[in-house]
Amino acid sequence: MTDLITSSAPADADFLSVRFDLCSQQEWRDLLFRPAGERFDYVVTPNVDHIVRLAREPEIRPVYDAARWHICDSRILQKLARRRGLDLQVYPGSDMVADLLHDRAAKRLRIQAIGPSAEDFAKLTALYPDLDLVRVEAPFMRQGSPEWRATLEAVEAVPADIYLFCLSFPKQEFFAADLKARGIARGTGFCVGASLDFLTGHQTRAPQWMRQAGLEWAHRLLSNPRRLWKRYLIDAPKIFALYMADKRR
Repeated sequence: MTDLITSSAPADADFLSVRFDLCSQQEWRDLLFRPAGERFDYVVTPNVDHIVRLAREPEIRPVYDAARWHICDSRILQKLARRRGLDLQVYPGSDMVADLLHDRAAKRLRIQAIGPSAEDFAKLTALYPDLDLVRVEAPFMRQGSPEWRATLEAVEAVPADIYLFCLSFPKQEFFAADLKARGIARGTGFCVGASLDFLTGHQTRAPQWMRQAGLEWAHRLLSNPRRLWKRYLIDAPKIFALYMADKRR
């Protein structure tokens, strides 16, 4: 089977102290939607929330940097980077997951979803009856707890080509890093958060024009203000201070 790591590496760029790998969306699909190779690696999708959290919580940095691929998830970051002459070639994680499940190659892959509820997973399998989809339950768990180790073992017990980590940031990144460190799993893991929620109807994505304008955050805020007001109104604006500090540096 093809090992993803032996594939030609894309170009990369450093922006706000994070490495971004640069490929078109079609190039990412050709590179990542493949059968499992000889090792496990994982993809992270930097967005504004991630960058702000990385600056505030440096303990996240090692597992973020250890990801094999860093794919820009944010049109806000894309716009800021263009002011520096960089094109981060954004590929939102929700679009990437939808493209994966619709890709013809997906019919040849086993795809494991870690974390969705049984109800949401049933909706997913109804939407994609031709795919080999497997669910692994991820109960409330702390890193290093018995539940954490049991979930790692459950993931390893069902070998797959693609792993969709439907957990919150940065729990999913820590989980993917632990899975890689154990050296048992093979394939590619995608830290995709709530991406499956948009496919199953659990959450509603912003209209296309809002996504293109970089306003998807506003749609999410209005859809769930009680949960997201702090992220988008208090934390997210700090990206501009980080941008200016990085510019001076």
